[in-house]
Parts: sequence; C-alpha cells; structure tokens
Amino acid sequence: MGELKKLVEEGKINYIGLSEASASTIRRAHAVHPITAVQLEWSLWTRDVEEVIIPTCRELGIGIVAYCPLGGGFFSSGPKMVETPSEHDFRKLMPRFQPENLAQNALIFKRVSEMAKRKGCTPSQLALAWVHHQGSDVCPIPGTTKIENFNQNIGALSVKLTPEEMAELESYASADAVKGDRYDAAMNTWRTSDTPPLSSWKGERTSSICS
Repeated sequence: MGELKKLVEEGKINYIGLSEASASTIRRAHAVHPITAVQLEWSLWTRDVEEVIIPTCRELGIGIVAYCPLGGGFFSSGPKMVETPSEHDFRKLMPRFQPENLAQNALIFKRVSEMAKRKGCTPSQLALAWVHHQGSDVCPIPGTTKIENFNQNIGALSVKLTPEEMAELESYASADAVKGDRYDAAMNTWRTSDTPPLSSWKGERTSSICS
C-alpha cells in the first residue's frame, strides 16, 4: 500500500482497489491511503460479505464492485448451464454445481424464474436487479460474451423491486437453501485473506534470505 500510495502521488495511477480482502486488511490498507473500491462476490446466493465486509466498506466510504452477481451464470440458465461444460469451465470444480448439490439448488432457480415471470423479466434480470437495489455504492459487473446477454443485463436497470419483493427473493436463496460452498477449500476468499502483521512478514523474509 505504501508503494501504491507513492504511485498515486507521482500521478502514475489515480485510484487503489482491493479484491476479496478481509475487514482488517481493508482497514489497514485504508489507513495508509484511501481505498476507492473493494471487489467481492455478491449475489442472491453469495451473501456472506454482508456480515462484516459490506458494513466495513460503508463505514469507510469505499465503493463496492460486485463480481459474479449472477452466481457464476446460475441465475441466467439454471442447472442446464453445466450439462455440457467446456474443458476449461471453472464451474466444474465449484461445489454448488456438483450433482449432489445441484438438484437442491435447482429449486432456487425455479422459484426465481417464477417470480421473474410475474415481474415480466428474465431470471437473470431479476437477480441482477436485486444486486442493483443494494445501494448506489454498489456496481455489479456481470460477465458476458454475447451482445444479447449484455443488452439483457442493461435491461435489469428497469426492473424495480419493493422491499417485500427483495425479502421474497432472499428467502428463496437463504443460507439454508443454498447447497455447497462457493469454492473448494483450496481457494482463498475474504475469510482466509488476513494480511499478516508487517513485523512478522519482515521476520519471515529475513529468515528466508539468511537461509
């Protein structure tokens, strides 16, 4: 962060952001130089960031960039999206897309689809609208490779949700309803990304060099 701060002061970069950082790391970094945005996964079925990360960002006035707002594409196509995955599709390794979990998670998509039909929109637009309604400090970044999907994502801005509809959507994808973790144990998330104290880092680096 100290080096990034120098780059800002030299005019080489304008802003500094973090990704999947823990609350303590965000606070430590922000104390060195203001953090503009924190990127994190936030969607209907990934809401653990609401525990401490979102409150920390809002306390410090940090913008929130929500990646995978469609649950890795789940709220676009549901369980059929993994019927014929490509060789390099990372979702093949994600617990939520494994057969033992997918059957239960399919019920979530079914309920979201039914509500989307009532609202006159697609399931993906409904799920994306839910993220949009989290606040003006939230910028969702759904990925797409097709123009028609891009246009559909833009259409989510026209979907308006009442507090009651927000609560209804959240009940479909509650923590108890979602089966499987978002990643396997080998993947680091904000829960496992506390930055070690600088003093310990220097000590480890010195020991490594000496050895």
